[in-house]
Amino acid sequence: MADVQGDGTPPILEIDDLRAAPAAGGDDILKGLTLSVGAGEVHAVMGPNGSGKSTLASVLLGSPEYVVTGGSVRFLGDDIAEWGADMRGAAGMFLAFQYPQTIPGVSVLNFLRQALSARKGIDLSMLELRLSIMEWMERLGIDPAFADRHLNDGFSGGEKKRNEVLQMAILEPELAVLDETDSGLDIDALRTVASGVREVRQDRPQLGILCITHYQRLLDELKPDTVHLLVDGAIVASGGPELSGEIEHEGYGRWTA
Repeated sequence: MADVQGDGTPPILEIDDLRAAPAAGGDDILKGLTLSVGAGEVHAVMGPNGSGKSTLASVLLGSPEYVVTGGSVRFLGDDIAEWGADMRGAAGMFLAFQYPQTIPGVSVLNFLRQALSARKGIDLSMLELRLSIMEWMERLGIDPAFADRHLNDGFSGGEKKRNEVLQMAILEPELAVLDETDSGLDIDALRTVASGVREVRQDRPQLGILCITHYQRLLDELKPDTVHLLVDGAIVASGGPELSGEIEHEGYGRWTA
């Protein structure tokens, strides 16, 4: 039976004893991972290289590169084991990639039109969508010319990540999984991206966020409610923001020895 929050509704995301392995064969990478994200909550997952962080993000969004070998994932109370990536996205799950894909020949505007149609069944005209995008670009401090550029083609690292925040704003997901969004960003670009995430949260306070990261600096900006430490495919510790400070100060040795 699914857990419920104080208002009687299930959490946005419930992961229970999740186990997953490469689809090509091999041992489990996730080995009994359990966590829950409620509406409006920001959860961070930290861990050393090879602990399973990016595998978790891929499994949550239905990547065919992995197979679930045990446990369950529920989204808004529904078991999503049989849902493909498209169905998960349409239902309101969003993944900001560590390395966003470049799509030459497809403009940011056209990509968002197709994605919004899949997400909400809304076939906006290019003019209607452009007006909506322009409003968010102004709020996020993005050059309006950005809309007509090919998706991530020639974008800097910061531009790619800001484009993902723009997608998150337009698509209005229920859950955003940020997979090492801080990867490759200098401190100014990181603050710009974090500011954009806060702007989206201000507009959608019920948005749940699962932030996967190596570093304290992003968490200083996003201020998570709960920090989870992932080691060897399982959560070995959970706590408040102070846990990320301990990890930053001490490293992972206490939990990996």
